[in-house]
Parts: sequence; C-alpha cells; structure tokens
Amino acid sequence: MSGAKILALGAGEGWHANELRKAAARHQCKIAFRDYESLYAKIICHDQVELGCGTFSPDAKRIDDFDAVLTRTMPTGSLEKITFRLAVLHSLGANAVPVVNAPSSLELAIDKFATLAHIARLGFAVPDTIVVQSRGEAVVAFKRLGGDCIVKPIFGGEGRGVMRIQDPQLAWYAFSTLEQIDAAFYIQAFVPPGGRDTRLLVIGDRIVAARRQNDTDFRTNFSQGARTIAIEPTNEQIDMAHHITSSLGLTIASVDMLDSADGPPRVLEVNGVPGWKGLQSVCDHDIASLIIETVLQTKEANQ
Repeated sequence: MSGAKILALGAGEGWHANELRKAAARHQCKIAFRDYESLYAKIICHDQVELGCGTFSPDAKRIDDFDAVLTRTMPTGSLEKITFRLAVLHSLGANAVPVVNAPSSLELAIDKFATLAHIARLGFAVPDTIVVQSRGEAVVAFKRLGGDCIVKPIFGGEGRGVMRIQDPQLAWYAFSTLEQIDAAFYIQAFVPPGGRDTRLLVIGDRIVAARRQNDTDFRTNFSQGARTIAIEPTNEQIDMAHHITSSLGLTIASVDMLDSADGPPRVLEVNGVPGWKGLQSVCDHDIASLIIETVLQTKEANQ
C-alpha cells in the first residue's frame, strides 16, 4: 500500500521508533509519531466529532487524515486521562480508521489481572496469583502463597516496579509503601527456577520466538540484562500463542511463558505493546517491517 500514512501513538524517540521509521520508508509509506498526551476531541454542533493530535499547535493533525493507527506504550496518567485516550481510540471506529491493537484489546492487555484471568479460563497454566486491596490482606496472601512471592504493579512493563519478596518483614514494608500510594496488591507465587522464559512475539499470523535467561535476576526482560536466543517455536507454542492473542483480539502482542521446575511452563503475561530490541538482535526477521506490513494489511482488510 504505497503512500499510506500511519499514525504511531507513543514516544517518537528511541530505538523502536527509529526501527519503525526505517521500516515505513522501506514500504514506501509515511509514519508520524504523536504523544498520547496530545490527543484531543472537538464536538461541534450535533453531528461533527473531530479527533486529532496537537489541538491548537501548528503541527496539529486530524486522526482521520491517517490510514491507520499503531498504538505504542501509553504513559501513566489519571483515570480520567486514560479513559479519555481509550475513548478517542474507540471513537476512531466510527471514522473507519483501523487501530492496531484495537482499544478493547488494549484495555484487557494493559491489565495484568484481567489478562491472567482470561488465560486461566482458557485452560492454560499460570502462576498462583492473589490480588487484594489492603495491606493486611496482602500479608495473608503472601503467607498463603508460600512466603516467596513476586509483587508487581497491575499496569506497567519492562520489569519496572517488580519485586521478589521472601522475608515477612520486608513484605510488610513493601505493602505499607504500596498502601500509601493507594495501589492494588498483585502478588504471585515465585515459580522456580526463575530468570528463564520463552517469549512468543505474535505479529498478525506470524510468530517470532526466543528463549530468555538472566543468571543474576529473576526478571527476563532485555532491559534488565537478560540474554536472548532465537528459537523455532513448536507447533504447540504456535497454537497456544495464536489462541490466546486471537481470543483477546490482539493483532500484535507477546506471550511470555515462564519455565517451571515442577511442571509445564506457566503463561506469565501478554503484552499488547511489546518491545523487540532483544529479539531483533538475535534473529534474521525484520520485526519492524513485519509490524508495518501487518498494520497495512489491517487497513486493507478494513476497506
């Protein structure tokens, strides 16, 4: 689709943005980056709704001037701002502008509890998890999960804010801090051996896979120093990844499977805005090009 215009919502700087720019150029299309904070909506009279980026700035753009929207990492914000950003993405459906990933899918994927509950209902093994809303209940959950737990924010990625806690006193201090910021307590039993998992990157009907290992940390994120090795996914892994992502309505996503010393791998989470820097460093696929191709295919299928 030569000449297509893609709007990427998210940071316009950094390695991932540069990879997408180069891939767009190879596909003879244009890609523009805008921050989620720049989204605006204008409602004029009774039937005119304008959605755009930049509001009153000189480089303001109407979103329906683009052929497709690619969602990248959404920054934190108040409940009202997050709700508004998602509402804008939902409204694009009425303007016939396809969004990859669809906002209804993003709403599930950015919520670790909602995603994990969905995966468990599909019948896949997941880590034992308890989510509560008070420090006292969090302490009880910590004990019931064996006193060796992973505590993480419901929203967020790249291993940020994730802690392994094995000491009851440390758990009390950590839960006290989380209570002060009015956070929910998302607590998972630690699954040994830790620091080893398989990432399945789903891009449309294609999957790029890797093994990740961190010898000094339980986290397997590339940003946390994990080593990445490209692998060929098994048929079982391919079927599982497509089953999970399609049931969530995700077009581009990663599925992370945690190694387990006492049974089958556990599906840890699904990321609706995955990074691929580590995987790209060890595989022959041009991942950014696959993403651009998938966005263009989604646009063509939407016409």
